[in-house]
Amino acid sequence: QVQLVESGGGLVQAGDSLRLECRTSQRTDLQYSMGWFRQAPGKDREFVAGIKWRNGNTNYGDSVKGRFTISRDRYKKTVYLQMNSLKPEDTAVYYCASGLNTNIYAPRESTEYDSWGQGTQVTVSS
Repeated sequence: QVQLVESGGGLVQAGDSLRLECRTSQRTDLQYSMGWFRQAPGKDREFVAGIKWRNGNTNYGDSVKGRFTISRDRYKKTVYLQMNSLKPEDTAVYYCASGLNTNIYAPRESTEYDSWGQGTQVTVSS
């Protein structure tokens, strides 16, 4: 069972930055995808960003392109989500997820991930 532990959420103002971290217990030399998703109250879970452990390929949801950056540190077994120019609409619980698949890029569908972190709250005030 893969263990995922997120950290770094908090309350910030619009325009501020935050960095989320997700530490994993899994091996990082396999074809795992790591994804960040978010879910706001009353809304569906949304793909934010994804990265492949092996080749480092990244992809992003349309609403965060140009503002968020996902990266990984294979030695620390940690994936990061750097969030800049935060907006009130970025307010949500952010989840880290892991899935074993052979896609060149991390999948955008939450059903492709079988391990999830506990979530971390990000609140952006206007």
